[in-house]
Amino acid sequence: MKDLDGFYDALPRQDQFSNLAKPSAFVPLPVDWVICCSDIVGSTKLIADGKYKLVNMIGASVIAAMQNALQGAAFPYVFGGDGTSFAVPPDHAATARITLARLRHWVAKEFDIALRVAAIPLAEIRNQGLDVSVARHAVSPHADYAMFGGGGLAWAEAQMKQGKVMIPDCAECEPPDLSGLSCRWNTIPARNGLILSLVMLPSATATPAQFTQLATRVLDLAASLARNGHPVPIAGPGLEMIPQGLGLEARLTHVSSAIWLSRIRLTLSALGAGWLFRRKQRLGQFDPSHYLAVMSANADFRKFDDGLKMTLDCSPEVRDQITALLRTAQAAGQVRFGLHAQEEARLTCIVPSASRDDHVHFVDGAAGGYTRAASNMGKIPD
Repeated sequence: MKDLDGFYDALPRQDQFSNLAKPSAFVPLPVDWVICCSDIVGSTKLIADGKYKLVNMIGASVIAAMQNALQGAAFPYVFGGDGTSFAVPPDHAATARITLARLRHWVAKEFDIALRVAAIPLAEIRNQGLDVSVARHAVSPHADYAMFGGGGLAWAEAQMKQGKVMIPDCAECEPPDLSGLSCRWNTIPARNGLILSLVMLPSATATPAQFTQLATRVLDLAASLARNGHPVPIAGPGLEMIPQGLGLEARLTHVSSAIWLSRIRLTLSALGAGWLFRRKQRLGQFDPSHYLAVMSANADFRKFDDGLKMTLDCSPEVRDQITALLRTAQAAGQVRFGLHAQEEARLTCIVPSASRDDHVHFVDGAAGGYTRAASNMGKIPD
């Protein structure tokens, strides 16, 4: 995969997630880069209405749109459930703004949902005494995800929600290319008792050393779980003959074709794929068993995003230990955190080609996930 300007490609891929708790693992972005972010207006209400699959798909559509606009070039991004943040060098800032404006228009047209989108030069963030630094976490030999630190992303998102750095409408509203975006897999039941969504941010007075120590202790507790709490089984999630998410996928990705034609095309594709997966039948270069193993390995279930966010297949005992630890740290003024427990996890996928191993899969709780955890920030869990 080609890079945009050489900076991001030169970053070392860290294969030990625990090492990313240290600030020294991160490198500041070049000063002329631009920070972009998105957020769904009213996502809490949408979740309460049972539309979290839609929320996740729109959140991930930002990544698919940008990957296609940049012709597959690597760029740093982070998926947050109901939104996405990313960074691009200055030569691609105009492409990012146009793509986000088109996506906002498309989401409003197809779903009557308002999508906030914003862009802000990194120099403005540094003028606030904050920064955006980045690292790359190699979840497998085939996929890696950006991790962010420095506090700048959180500030940019807050500015966006206040309407201060919004991207204006573009003159023409051609729909963005969202090919590769899909949501066909079944939800994934918890195997250890519950799916725990965790959002943990340093307080304004916490030192980097304090946050590193606390994050390390949380990760040590998660390490007591099977596969560190990874919610996606090695054998992959289930797949229905006609996946429930096909209609949603058709609405998001039909672009130049009528939605009914897109639905027929996706249904035929799903029937063929389902037959292969159920029978573990190879077809040319495509091996369903290999694909599922790579899917599990490539899944994005934990990240550093100006803090620590995780979706864990968790036991009640470990949940209680994490809660007690974070409650004590919050009382000491070191951290703000939110938790949300649910019965299942959900995948949202970007698969440019099923015959390659670089497909990525974003994991969130199936009943509110990161969005509900973030809304619980500052609340003392029962």
